[in-house]
Amino acid sequence: MTHPDIEIVALENNSSAQQRWNQYLANRPSANFYQRFEWRGINETEFGHTTFYLAAQHGGDIAGIFPLVLINSRLFGRILCSMPFVNFGGPCSDDLAIEAALIEQACRIARQQNADYMELRGMHRVTPELPTSEHKISMTLELDPDPDTLWNAFKSKHRTNIRRVYKNGVAVTAGGAELLDDFYDVMSHSWRALGTPIYRKRYFRSILDAFGDDIRIFVATQNGTPVATAFNGHFQSTVEGMWAGAMPAYRKLQINYALYWEMIKDACERGFSTYHLGRSTVETGGESFKKKWNAESKQLYWQYYLPGGGEIPQLNVHNTKYQLAISAWRKLPLWTTRLIGPMLAKDIP
Repeated sequence: MTHPDIEIVALENNSSAQQRWNQYLANRPSANFYQRFEWRGINETEFGHTTFYLAAQHGGDIAGIFPLVLINSRLFGRILCSMPFVNFGGPCSDDLAIEAALIEQACRIARQQNADYMELRGMHRVTPELPTSEHKISMTLELDPDPDTLWNAFKSKHRTNIRRVYKNGVAVTAGGAELLDDFYDVMSHSWRALGTPIYRKRYFRSILDAFGDDIRIFVATQNGTPVATAFNGHFQSTVEGMWAGAMPAYRKLQINYALYWEMIKDACERGFSTYHLGRSTVETGGESFKKKWNAESKQLYWQYYLPGGGEIPQLNVHNTKYQLAISAWRKLPLWTTRLIGPMLAKDIP
């Protein structure tokens, strides 16, 4: 199927374009939270990245969209990505022919911008022609209006583990911007322990400002001390688990059992039908933990356009070439990682 009357255009960053773009997504069951137009301003303002928001237009109507961010990093090269810093992205369109036209235009932009490669992070394979990595999955839980339905489906040992956490003085609070300071403090400790540079706090505040009530922060405390946290987004009938972390000194308490149960209950009671518990690498501890909640693995597809040819890039924490830097980062004082981290994190997609 071809569409000779379809025009691919790069939209300006203005309120009119945002309204048209998001209205299109609102009517597409295959759309996802990370395709929303608000991410454009966040990536441009907070990180200084160039963006290309492609729209397939049929007359005056949008028939497909494709958000792209260009990262120009002295460490990792020029990367055109959809979408960096979040779980996935990719194009959304009325049909495969329109999607193919969007991909073709994106490849053209990659060449024009002298990108080392283009990385498409999607929930479906956009084309069999692009090299593909299947090392990432989305752990997806189907919800029920009554959280007890999910509770009763857990294994007995899993329910026991959840109850045990509450006996250690653990409580979970949900909210918005008022929890940002606690969230950032916990995440700063958590990401340093992982050897991962953290974004500046203003990045998360910008997300809260842009999406309002579609963002929900959870903070778990033990006897009043924040020890674990999570940052979730809402889109259509789905909850997106975006970031989560815990204080290293408290991990033996397994506080995530209480944190995740409270988040799942909250999602059920708010009427959502699906919960993406977050992106995981296949056959890791993260995948194993999320399976305990009866979540299923949904394959994600990392696809690459390599203008100069070559192998699929290996920009991930499991690449041995980065292990020395990760080890060194873990030993830095917290104030140092908070100061230097944002300068590095904005260039790591």
